[in-house]
Amino acid sequence: MADAFFSFFVLLPLILLPILYFIVRPRPVNIPIKNRHVFITGGSSGIGLALAHRAAAEGARVSIMARSLTKLEEARNSIKNATGIEVAIYAADVQEYDAVKKVVDEAGPIDVLLLSHGVFYASELEKMELSEVKFTLDVNLMGCLNMIKAVLPKMKNRKDPLPVSIAFVSSQAGQVGVYGYVAYSASKFGLRGLAEALQQEVIGDNIHVSLIFPPDTDTPGLVEGRKRRPELTKIIISSSGIMKADEVAQKAFDGIRHGSFFISCNLEGIALSLATAGLSPQRSFLMAFVEVVAAGIPRIVALCFQCNWYRSIEKWHKEKKFNLS
Repeated sequence: MADAFFSFFVLLPLILLPILYFIVRPRPVNIPIKNRHVFITGGSSGIGLALAHRAAAEGARVSIMARSLTKLEEARNSIKNATGIEVAIYAADVQEYDAVKKVVDEAGPIDVLLLSHGVFYASELEKMELSEVKFTLDVNLMGCLNMIKAVLPKMKNRKDPLPVSIAFVSSQAGQVGVYGYVAYSASKFGLRGLAEALQQEVIGDNIHVSLIFPPDTDTPGLVEGRKRRPELTKIIISSSGIMKADEVAQKAFDGIRHGSFFISCNLEGIALSLATAGLSPQRSFLMAFVEVVAAGIPRIVALCFQCNWYRSIEKWHKEKKFNLS
């Protein structure tokens, strides 16, 4: 027993940590925020607005973009009242590449691109209109591609040699599928594939990609989305907590500064990231060590969650059939 304990807790780290130190890629990086140009989509409300507040408070030059000019002006006043910083505002729809390109050209070179826009419909696929599915994918996924396509040329050809960042606000529903989130999860899962491939394409230009995975967050979008949530969705996610938007913003910038590929916002998110690490990049050799050693444990936890969710689904359907009989 003592030999097994010694091997696991002493020999394994001594052997594994040096190996991971040399093989972990991309390498660690520090991305400054102060005096950099931080451009935030969806910056007029919710997490996007909280990110703008945080960036301004940290001394960044901030630009925010959204569809509604009225909401943008309200957001600009809110940020100025809180921080004394004047932010630039741009009204455009991420679905329209030409409009996005015009904004990006006007805004100038971007050091930190935060893609925080998004729409959310909670409903079973059978009950959703195809137009709603398409709109979700167009905004949440294609909208990000449009922004990146517009931003990359100047970001690659910048004169500033400091590292820069492209960060996606995904969701824990982009790590695990949830009943009633078919279209939303599809769009957020798509961001991971986009981010993994993009990081390989831009690493040579000192551009670093991050995926932020907030849980349910207290935002106007969540309030609106809850109105249509199926009963089973409410049952399944009832055990998950809700974070404040400013808490998510703080976690996001902490991760962006270190170039973290996965940015988890709470303990549940860390467990999900461990369970879904897969072939994703990992900058921290210490975190890589945890992923390797604990690989089996998160899978057990994930199976327990799945067991609980599917039992809830089975119970709900049985009760529904009983009530109809």
